[in-house]
Amino acid sequence: MPVAIFDGHNDLLTRADHGSFSRGRPDGHLDLPAMRAGGLRGGIFAVCVPSEGSGIGDQLAPPVSREFAAAYCTVAAGRLHALERDGALRIARRIEDLDAALTDDGPPAAVLHLEGAEAIDPELESLELWHAAGLRSLGPVWSRANAFATGAPIPGPRAPDNGPGLTGAGARLVRACAHLGIAVDLSHINETGFWDVARLQAGPLVVSHAGVYALSPTARNLTDAQLDEVGASGGLIGIVFGPRFLRADCQPDPDTSLSLIAAHARHVADRIGVAHVALGSDFDGTTIPAALGGAAGLPALLDELEAAGFSSAEIGMIAAQNWRRVLAAWWQPGA
Repeated sequence: MPVAIFDGHNDLLTRADHGSFSRGRPDGHLDLPAMRAGGLRGGIFAVCVPSEGSGIGDQLAPPVSREFAAAYCTVAAGRLHALERDGALRIARRIEDLDAALTDDGPPAAVLHLEGAEAIDPELESLELWHAAGLRSLGPVWSRANAFATGAPIPGPRAPDNGPGLTGAGARLVRACAHLGIAVDLSHINETGFWDVARLQAGPLVVSHAGVYALSPTARNLTDAQLDEVGASGGLIGIVFGPRFLRADCQPDPDTSLSLIAAHARHVADRIGVAHVALGSDFDGTTIPAALGGAAGLPALLDELEAAGFSSAEIGMIAAQNWRRVLAAWWQPGA
């Protein structure tokens, strides 16, 4: 039986051609035919708000207003609900929804995620509504500052520590997410904020799409000390596929070997254990290796993991089981 794969991050919902998801997107990384071809049975579907007057991808983007963010995120989340209504995807609201997608031939599971919490008011009154709409994963910050935290600049190389961390509102947001059963994702937060969240001990530390700082010294990646903390919390890191987070020169070169993804996975596994390694592609959000191409190429990545010495059982953990365990810990608090 083919290995079922769950991916920790994609930006499909913010792409202009999202409406072609079911029939195929020739210029994109992710669509339903490609998911079927690659064995991708679920993923975290992100909504990331572009900066007003500036596109996504800035070194450190300017802040956006809550009004702009709330309007943008409402529209983008509606796109996911439309895909569910049409039978292309099922929104995962409970761990049973994810289990079903990993074990049957029905629609793949989609976890609704806010990449940066600008759409949430500092008083958190709207968080309940977002939870009712299916929100099950949230990153307090993208690569800019907001009311909750400070982001890390995207390009490298650079030192990982870069400014103030979690605010008081951010700490309240993390605790509220733990109470409601919304996973907190520390991708894009700066190192100060990472340690601030770790001290709250709200749940397993999740970094959905990043790499290893020792191998690629960009501020978005995790130092070995951060990896140790992720492991101690029972969390995971989803290894990103973007070359700028994989390569030692931090360049977005599509002519990058898939062996680098496996090398980052190997470093994490050797440091803190394979139970804390997962996949976090960033499909449709960054350049990815041409050898992968998109979701349809995922079997080639599994072959690369095998070549890096991971057993069949370990590949199954990396492909989906580790994500399932950690999401269950967040979604079923106290279970």
